[in-house]
Amino acid sequence: MKLGVRKTIKEIKDYGKYYLVQSLLASLVIGIALLISGMHHLVIVASIGSTAFIVFMTPQKRIARPKNIIGGHLIGFFSGAFCAFFVPPHSESVVMYALAVGISMFFMALTDTRHPPASGTALGIAISGFSWDVFFCLLIGVVALSLAHVLFRNVIKDFSQ
Repeated sequence: MKLGVRKTIKEIKDYGKYYLVQSLLASLVIGIALLISGMHHLVIVASIGSTAFIVFMTPQKRIARPKNIIGGHLIGFFSGAFCAFFVPPHSESVVMYALAVGISMFFMALTDTRHPPASGTALGIAISGFSWDVFFCLLIGVVALSLAHVLFRNVIKDFSQ
């Protein structure tokens, strides 16, 4: 299947139902995770949304595996928290924010838990600071998406080509 900006009528006819169903499933899982966790922490919501895209549009990719999703986001969270520790209150440190991303990438590569949205988690936590509340909201979101990956992996189509 050729992916691009322009879709032929045949491609839309062949894959349109998958696009719709998988997008709705992603919305459902994210909605449930947000309701359960009360995830009102905007600092991590964007990275969770990116993870949902990966899980529901490229489920066969290594970065969509539960090990990578959960491990990557945990590494991202703690990398960001570590760097936030060195930023004085009521100040900004672009160096530490950038370093949070680099540290998360290094440890994800080292532990074979690469998951690109998790570097967004690192950046968000470095900027906003450590919070157990954010940690548990993140954990609920990534576990819900990992569970969805396992439950739906034989049903959803991979669009990574």
